[in-house]
Amino acid sequence: MTDSIMSKAATMEIPINSNGDTGTLPEDDSLEQAAKLQWSLDEKVGSSRGTRDLQQVMVSGPNLNETSIVSGGYGGTAEGIIPTSSMKGPAVHYNSEFNKRIPVTGIGSNMHHSSSSSSMTAEEATRGVAVEKLEYVRKWGLNTYKCTKQMISERFGRGSRTVDLELEAQIEVLRDTKRKYENVLRLARALTNHFYSMVQTQHALGDTFADLSQKSPELRDEFGYNAETQKLLCKNGETLLGAINFFVSSINTLVNKTMEDTLMTIKMYENARLEFDAYRSDLEELSLGPRDAVAMARIDTAQQQYQVHKEKYERLRSDVIIKLKFLDENKVKVMHKQLLLFHNAISAYFAGNQQQLEQTLMQFNIKLRPPGADKPSWLEEQ
Repeated sequence: MTDSIMSKAATMEIPINSNGDTGTLPEDDSLEQAAKLQWSLDEKVGSSRGTRDLQQVMVSGPNLNETSIVSGGYGGTAEGIIPTSSMKGPAVHYNSEFNKRIPVTGIGSNMHHSSSSSSMTAEEATRGVAVEKLEYVRKWGLNTYKCTKQMISERFGRGSRTVDLELEAQIEVLRDTKRKYENVLRLARALTNHFYSMVQTQHALGDTFADLSQKSPELRDEFGYNAETQKLLCKNGETLLGAINFFVSSINTLVNKTMEDTLMTIKMYENARLEFDAYRSDLEELSLGPRDAVAMARIDTAQQQYQVHKEKYERLRSDVIIKLKFLDENKVKVMHKQLLLFHNAISAYFAGNQQQLEQTLMQFNIKLRPPGADKPSWLEEQ
């Protein structure tokens, strides 16, 4: 707005008469009004300088001191030029301190810093896992070396070992019992297979006798009697097979699950005993050596490891004693029931007492599978 007023004031013409002299003209106070208007604007801008801070961000505009007002007379002399150095308007200056007040945050630097910090965190985690694995391998190698050394020393009679005579005797009895029960299980399975083959043969023989009784009128009665006998034997044989299968299943559970679980605990106990003796021998060797500062530190470490393996050995020893006791009680109960079943079923079958054989199965809650239950159905075959 100021520029428009000043441009208007600068282009105003001063009228002259025909002789080139200025006539008596009324006073034109437009320039004075423009100067007053400019000064009032200067005061307004100065009053709002603290709030708007306009002069700090604008590029400096034209200076009024460098302008001049030229008269509109065509071909006028230099006397028509009116200098405007006396008109002082508001000069606009650039404040270089303004940008320093606004903090500039570097987004790219933050992104680079975050990515570098995350990569450093991943590298530290990977390095920590690698160090942990190396430490585990080192401990495992040291433990394996000591246990191997102890085992070789025991084999050649140079090292001492911890022995519990009563517990060792019970463990040896269990291993011998397991071997014998495995033999019983093997023979019972063989009997099952052979008896199953005999039952299948009797079934086929009974069908053949029945077919011949239909086709041989002169021997119809004889073939009929034999066919009925074979079918009855086949039925009783299937009942006996159910009892034998139940016997085999129970013995298999006792041998391959209950006894095997106890033997696994015994294996852990024997390994703990070997580690305990290895660290005990290591502590004894260190105790016989010098007693300087380094040796005392190694003795303290060996004492701590010895205590840890001693507690592990005693805990597993207690577990083995408890499991052996429960195994012996469970073995007696299971074998008492299974041996009674086996005896009654075999006796009833070979005595031809079908009713007693069925009562024996009912006594032990044994359910027989219907004939052909093992075969898949027609839908399953399709």
